[in-house]
Amino acid sequence: MTTLRDIAWAQEGHVTVIEIRRPPNNFLDVELIGDIATVLEQLDDDAQCRAVVLAAAGKHFCAGGNLKQRLEVEARGEKFVPSGRHVYLEARRLVQTRKPVIAAVHGAAIGAGLGLAVVTDFRVTCKEARFAANFNAIGFAPGFGLTYTLPRLVGQQRARELFYSGRRIPGDEAHAIGLADRLVAQEDVRAAAVAMGNEIARCAPLSIQATRDILNVEHIAAFRAATEREAFAQNILRETNDYREGVEAANERRDPVFTGT
Repeated sequence: MTTLRDIAWAQEGHVTVIEIRRPPNNFLDVELIGDIATVLEQLDDDAQCRAVVLAAAGKHFCAGGNLKQRLEVEARGEKFVPSGRHVYLEARRLVQTRKPVIAAVHGAAIGAGLGLAVVTDFRVTCKEARFAANFNAIGFAPGFGLTYTLPRLVGQQRARELFYSGRRIPGDEAHAIGLADRLVAQEDVRAAAVAMGNEIARCAPLSIQATRDILNVEHIAAFRAATEREAFAQNILRETNDYREGVEAANERRDPVFTGT
């Protein structure tokens, strides 16, 4: 087992399991996404690794970004994100790596956490899991490339409904609409993801990488363009009253009162 801050990884045959270790919610930030990207880039040069499983410790896969913490930090006049870094710049590194990645989603994948799950090649989940593109529900715009990746998986109309409503859907519904690839018992999620990785690992590794490279040529460019548009919209909305109200309401577990300002 090797560790880097809040992630750990270990090889099981030709499958490497990366575990996020920020339980229970596994909130993401620029450092976490950057560290995952760094490990994936290292694995690109590891001939023994033929597939990767991205899993998480604790109750949830990833509950997104800690927006309440961000508001508190910025209210003090401090920078929440280190200079020269942006979570979407790090996210673009994820889609440029070369090994197939399978997300083991055993709990919630919310907001940017959904974006992290969807940026992988496949998702294994359970009926107890919850998926939500809840950005509009907190006065924000979708991010982490989801305006491109989500419609690609579930179709334009269904993606619009998930964005506009912000509703959470259970794992069995996610599987039914194509958001998840395999549905298993909650206790079997990680093992099933590793089994899927082993299925991939039995194929010729150079052929897998060549196929993935071909499929990803337009995918990488489209993901980059989506994150650029999303970051622009989010920077504007972050200054609105509705955004602050949405974040506060979510943390206080009450319905937000939006004013359109």
